[in-house]
Amino acid sequence: MTQSRTTRAATVPVASSTVALAVAVAALLTLVALLAVTPAAHAAVNTADPAAPVKLVFVHHSTGQDWLEDGHGQLGIALRDHNYFVSDTNYGWGPDSIGDSTDIGHWWTWFRGPSAATYLTDLYAESGQNSSYSRLAADPGGANEIVMFKSCFPNSNLSGDAGDAVPLIADNPLKGLACGGAEFTVANAKGIYLDLLPYFAAHQEKLFVLIVSPPIQSPGTPANGRALANWLVDHWLQDAAYAHDNVFVFDFYNVLTSNGGNASTNDLNSAAGNHHRVWNGAVQHKTDDGVNHLVYPTGDDHPSAAGDQKATAEFLPLLNNAYNTWKSNAGSDTTGPQTYAPRRAAVTRGKTATLYYRVTDDQAISCTVTIRVKTLGGRLVKTLRPGLKGCDTLRHVHFRCTVAKKTYRFFVYARDMSGNAQTRVGSNRLVVR
Repeated sequence: MTQSRTTRAATVPVASSTVALAVAVAALLTLVALLAVTPAAHAAVNTADPAAPVKLVFVHHSTGQDWLEDGHGQLGIALRDHNYFVSDTNYGWGPDSIGDSTDIGHWWTWFRGPSAATYLTDLYAESGQNSSYSRLAADPGGANEIVMFKSCFPNSNLSGDAGDAVPLIADNPLKGLACGGAEFTVANAKGIYLDLLPYFAAHQEKLFVLIVSPPIQSPGTPANGRALANWLVDHWLQDAAYAHDNVFVFDFYNVLTSNGGNASTNDLNSAAGNHHRVWNGAVQHKTDDGVNHLVYPTGDDHPSAAGDQKATAEFLPLLNNAYNTWKSNAGSDTTGPQTYAPRRAAVTRGKTATLYYRVTDDQAISCTVTIRVKTLGGRLVKTLRPGLKGCDTLRHVHFRCTVAKKTYRFFVYARDMSGNAQTRVGSNRLVVR
């Protein structure tokens, strides 16, 4: 299911300087934070613009068009001002009009299907504009280095249970299909994304940027859109042990689930709210201070200018960091993180337990963390998934403790963004009284 759009609800009048100023402020705050708190021995977030123009192509429909437009999300202007030469596809683009098909199930068709080579040859060569936005005047020539792709908002309205088993691609009924049917479940969507990774791994000459589908106002199962978004950011690459730096995920969904009080006011640069950004010198994926639906409506489920401008300002530093990491690392990170559990824990059964942990890594700034509670005999009784967290900071996780009264051990596992698992597992005691 795709969403066509011939009219747009009224948008908030904006000047192109709004997002440019916000991005500049974010970059300055990042630099100050890096100088103040980033250990010299660890890789820093690198938000510097590319030194020369970089060609980028964006596969999208109407929501992406709004995001790009100068009078709405201002993404095109921001990309131009940060040295990206942007082209895009839209409805009707390409061989077989493949541009009409941008739902999650369709990504299999684009990247893995029998005509994938035809579609991608044209995509990599695309230098035209299929939406209205400002861009660099001169085409630097050559193929597109960066491929951004996004499914429209109906793709955040998934059915099924987020914990269901992921099918093998040969058995996945969502393969090649639009969203909205009985096949459109969280598990099947995960299966589609997992099957893209072999193609991405085989094409290290490209940086693939997945933009998570934006939320809608009234999802049928609100938790499912959130579950898929969190999985894409925190677990898709990490749990698959994807060992390369040429895939980046931006949580467009999450950014649009908190605002500054109404749909016309965003919470950009606020410590509160939900964000995916560079904050205090590290990549922050903050998901605990908002809701599981769109809070920037425009009369329908297309995000308002305020929401899209928040996304633009948070996205650009992350894109620069992803680009710089891809160009500089070239798969050089082969050493996993180390984990620590510095404090014992004790709790009364039925109350909230607090487990402290810390993760270090000689290159990564963030790692995906999983904590497992086991009996002294080694039987697993509880799994906690804090997700993507910054390194070198003492952190904690809470959970309501319902396991039997006895002594357990909890173990801290982590995987860095290059797919490396921990080389040291921290553990400590948990006493349940």
